[in-house]
Amino acid sequence: MRIIDLSNENGNFVRQSARLLVEEFTTAWATMEDAREEVAEMLHPTKIVRIAVENNVVLGWVGANNESYDKTVWELHPLVVDSTHQRQGIGRALVADLEIEIKKQGGESIFLGTDDEDGSTSLANKNLYPNVWAHVANIQNLDRHPYEFYQKQGYVIVGIIPDANGLGKPDIIMAKRLLT
Repeated sequence: MRIIDLSNENGNFVRQSARLLVEEFTTAWATMEDAREEVAEMLHPTKIVRIAVENNVVLGWVGANNESYDKTVWELHPLVVDSTHQRQGIGRALVADLEIEIKKQGGESIFLGTDDEDGSTSLANKNLYPNVWAHVANIQNLDRHPYEFYQKQGYVIVGIIPDANGLGKPDIIMAKRLLT
């Protein structure tokens, strides 16, 4: 496996990257048109998109942008790995590679949001107000939610948006300092 930049010059890799969004995130990108738009948006020169490739097949990809915080803080969005290749270190390798690329751009921190729309954590399906942090302090992973994957990569929960995706469907905000 090798990790390389995704570019418009390789239409095959662009199509495969869009297909991964539809297959792995059925609610966020329900159609190929939606996914193609997302990939096209990520290919803007100010963003970073890295793909894991083996035998001309895109196994996964990760993107980042710094639209919100100048060049010092970047948002990781999205990270997707083909379900047949998950739990093989591809996501971990993509995140580590992305962090190196962000540091090259002068990035100091990275953040991400990881939704819980399907009840995968103990934060879902309840009113988290008024004591949001008590719920966060006692978070439990009920069904392979990716927040634990990110914790293993050094990310910490820095906040949540309780009803970001509808009542009882929070967005978990995580971040990591890249400077060592």
